[in-house]
Amino acid sequence: MAGSFIEVAAQDGGRFNAYLARPEQGSGPGLVLLQEIFGINGYMRSMADRYAEEGYVVLVPDLFWRMKPGIVLGYGEADVKQAMGYLEGFDIDRSIDDIAATLAALRALPEQVGKVGAIGYCLGGRLAMLTAARTDVDCAVSYYGVGCEAYLDEVQAIRCPMVFHFPENDALCPPDVREHISAALRQRPQIEQYVYPGCDHAFATPARPQYNKPATMMAYSRTLALLRKVLGPVYDLNALWEQHCYYEFATRDVDSVMPTMVADPYVNHVPTMTGGVGYDNLKRFYTKHFVNSNPDDTKLIPISRTIGADRIVDEFIFSCTHSREIDWMLPGVAPTGKYFEVPMLAVVCFRGDKLYNEHIYWDQASVLVQIGLLNPADLPVAGIESAKKLLDETLPSNALMGDKA
Repeated sequence: MAGSFIEVAAQDGGRFNAYLARPEQGSGPGLVLLQEIFGINGYMRSMADRYAEEGYVVLVPDLFWRMKPGIVLGYGEADVKQAMGYLEGFDIDRSIDDIAATLAALRALPEQVGKVGAIGYCLGGRLAMLTAARTDVDCAVSYYGVGCEAYLDEVQAIRCPMVFHFPENDALCPPDVREHISAALRQRPQIEQYVYPGCDHAFATPARPQYNKPATMMAYSRTLALLRKVLGPVYDLNALWEQHCYYEFATRDVDSVMPTMVADPYVNHVPTMTGGVGYDNLKRFYTKHFVNSNPDDTKLIPISRTIGADRIVDEFIFSCTHSREIDWMLPGVAPTGKYFEVPMLAVVCFRGDKLYNEHIYWDQASVLVQIGLLNPADLPVAGIESAKKLLDETLPSNALMGDKA
């Protein structure tokens, strides 16, 4: 998804650039991304493209334009030093005026429909808080905002829903400062705040050494939950997942499966590490090792389904007769002719109205016991009993404990 630059008219004269990313659907709610001290660099553009993929019309304003237009810096030592110099000359109040002008420009775009939110990182995290306090933005998110403690008198002016992401080990916002900020934020019931254990400043930037992928994923889901709730768009994830599964298991049509997914999807069957990363690899995997590898009597028995803002957690029982080699589950194992049932859990993540990834879990030991490749004697493993008990909770518990039960 390639973005472009447009010009925004400043409130006090002059014009500045903003990176624009449009959703594939053509229109959607608006989102302003507020930069770190490194300008509209690759990270900011990639996040704009990411949120466009989620269905938003995104603008990233050049907030350093009053000092020098078009600043684009990386994260090396020299660039950090240069960025700190620009930060010293940065005018916070004028930047909020420029953000307000960006919001006006965004709302004037024909592609923008409905409400508008703001997300900021580092310096932008502070600006997100002030944008929520001083403008009519509909929601805002702050990632490891620096210097928020100097503006706590403005927290009472925040009327819109907001989320704050705090790294536990952020030297730029140490624990005593973070608690001071947190105490002020707790006075506003529409503000959510989260602390990420063991994380440092800039934990959500892949190009920086502080990057923490699990925390980034969690923060992103929490951010998206706020955006979906306040701005939309809300997609029918249940219908999208049902359609995907229909093509996988009913019609067994790979050419229909792939359009239900993003351009760069991945699937990971956790116990066997089978699947694929990227469109071509995943299509090859589906064609050669998944869709047509499932036995004819394959059956999925649904147990529960939890639907969130950006993912589904599906609990079900997978059953079949091992009448052919099931590459994705039992790679290299010749058909045994044995019937088995195993509880499964699928965590399915979406971007916009397409599947992004699937993490599939099951108890491989239970499968191996049932097809006769693992002797359960003296081992803490169960066979088909684990699936049976999932359907009938009154069946015995603690049987593997023996006399200790």
